[in-house]
Amino acid sequence: MSRRLLTSIISALGLLATPGVARADYPLQIDAEVIAGASSGTFAPYYVASNNHGRITQSNTFLVDAGVHATDSIRNSRWKYSWGAEGIMSLTNKTDYARYVEADKEWITNPQRPPVVWLQQLYGRLDYRSLFLQAGLVNSHSALLDDELSSGDLIESPNARAIPQVRAGFNGFQPIPFTNGWVEIQGEISYGKMSDNGWIKNHANHYNAHTCLGPLYTYKRCYFRSKSTMPFSVTVGMQVAGFFGGTTTTYRDGRVTKVEKNPAGIKEFFKMFFPTEGDESYYLGSLLGSWDIHLRYNLPWGDTVKGYLQKPWETGSGIGFLNGFDGLWGIEYKFKQKGIVDGAVVEYLDFTNQSGPIHFDPDDIPGCTIPVHTDGGDDYYNNYHYNAYANYGMSLGTPFLPSPIYNLDGYLQFADNAVRGFHVGITGTISNNVSYRLLGGYRKSWGTVRIPRAVSRHDTSWMAEVIYRPFPRNDYMRFKGSVAMDHGTLYGNSFGCFVSMVCNLDVNKLRR
Repeated sequence: MSRRLLTSIISALGLLATPGVARADYPLQIDAEVIAGASSGTFAPYYVASNNHGRITQSNTFLVDAGVHATDSIRNSRWKYSWGAEGIMSLTNKTDYARYVEADKEWITNPQRPPVVWLQQLYGRLDYRSLFLQAGLVNSHSALLDDELSSGDLIESPNARAIPQVRAGFNGFQPIPFTNGWVEIQGEISYGKMSDNGWIKNHANHYNAHTCLGPLYTYKRCYFRSKSTMPFSVTVGMQVAGFFGGTTTTYRDGRVTKVEKNPAGIKEFFKMFFPTEGDESYYLGSLLGSWDIHLRYNLPWGDTVKGYLQKPWETGSGIGFLNGFDGLWGIEYKFKQKGIVDGAVVEYLDFTNQSGPIHFDPDDIPGCTIPVHTDGGDDYYNNYHYNAYANYGMSLGTPFLPSPIYNLDGYLQFADNAVRGFHVGITGTISNNVSYRLLGGYRKSWGTVRIPRAVSRHDTSWMAEVIYRPFPRNDYMRFKGSVAMDHGTLYGNSFGCFVSMVCNLDVNKLRR
């Protein structure tokens, strides 16, 4: 190790340990938000709760969110470090869930609410040139989609609370050597551990299905992009997430029928990175991924238009594009100049094929003489052995599929994933101080491919949000007000109003 590199590492550790002492102009950012709102439904309206990092779920909420963040470069080096912490205090109403008590052979009402105080973020990050290493709780964001306007990324969206994990990868897209800048790459990999054991224990009905406590989580992606400085650019790649490890308990008619501890050793970590079949010819863990295609064209007059597709998969059939039109299909338009309309997104979402409704493998049945193999019944976001793809009840991927938190019967899988519908998002600027955001959509559900509903359910939702900035140049403070509504049989009918005040303070600017 060179003396210069060693000096840089020691300097970084010193700055992380005593940031206030090391520099007088230390770049400290303090953020605070106060939210208050009420609605008529069982939960907060769909567009208020979705893509909000799992902060708001209840119909009536008073929330205080405070955080501190810092990012700085180490002098005379290519190192950069970041750290942050964010905590939330929340006062909400309770929601009644159903629970079965096996000892009494009866169902009871199980009222639940979010905790009064919880840790939303706590992380440290170190960047060196084009690489980064990050550890802790960090809010998720989509790598390619607009979180403010889109319905949400299928695999990694800002819909749920953060998972504690260690993540490493490329810091943004990087040119691949010997391609003369025509091909760029971006990739990340992470391993973490789910922290929602308490939520699962408190919300499960303990009557049917299963729960998995203490599973590990992994996420990885790899994207290739053509030269981004050209007017037209294409991004293609895949992202994959999964659970493994933990202890799975299976319930049937209120009785525990099986308790199984799942392996989580070095071999399993490796197998989750390179998926391979296990001892019973099944792939280890629970896998969910998507093929992502993103097209971007910069128009001659400065506006930008994008088209994108995310194709979900859970098995080889989905990877092989045998799941029909399933996926997120979107178009985004952004204006160069701010005006009445700054940008718009229109998306069509379809999850009704899932490689067909039937999965049959003769190898699963000893002595079976039927030679036909049918690879279908993907059952998006659910798994027969692990928890649904959610954290604290909120989907880690798209919120367009109703998350397990909405199942008042205490069933903790996705009860509706055979869903089809559309989503629209519009943002604009009315004046230097006032902007707005409009979100709306419709969806229809037929249940799941394994447990279809006898009668389909539907939902129409919308939200209108106005943002007022009294100091538009520095954006120290923002006031937001939103009105939202759900109508239909999927989420139920709800109408609500929410207001918030956001403060962002740069300590260095205040000193000056």
